[in-house]
Amino acid sequence: MLNELLKLVRYKSWANEITFSLLSDVSDAELCKQRDTNFKNILSTLNHVYVVDSIFKSHLLDEKQSYLSRNTEVCPDFSMLWNQQKEIDQWYENFVTGLEENDLYQITTFEFVGGGDGEMTVSEIIFHIVNHGTYHRGFVSDMTYQIPLSPPANDYTVYLRDVYRNV
Repeated sequence: MLNELLKLVRYKSWANEITFSLLSDVSDAELCKQRDTNFKNILSTLNHVYVVDSIFKSHLLDEKQSYLSRNTEVCPDFSMLWNQQKEIDQWYENFVTGLEENDLYQITTFEFVGGGDGEMTVSEIIFHIVNHGTYHRGFVSDMTYQIPLSPPANDYTVYLRDVYRNV
């Protein structure tokens, strides 16, 4: 199971890398352009992913997290957000690398940002942050077509074929 979780967090890092790389030459106006989507624009959607990653990092460390919602009122600029995302992606890779098999089933209890008690195992949290990022990168990919810009395939199957199996 540990090898599978490590593969998943490395996939997450890779998918973020190609997504942010695609967007690195896109103007701030396009990144912040209001669109018909839940988080209103590309930058805010990416920021939401980072915020949720940060919240669950705090849960894994049994630390109090400081977010009052699942996004921030003001987004960092693209470059800063990309640096923060790379840092937290690396943290998750290091965290999983340091786990022992029996750590995966440890229960973490927390309070959801929107209220209510939560309880997840370490492995469930890792699956959640990977799945959550994938879900929202899908929205970002859809928004890039509106620029118009064609996003690269960032599916798990593509990662397995092009990256994981070629190492």
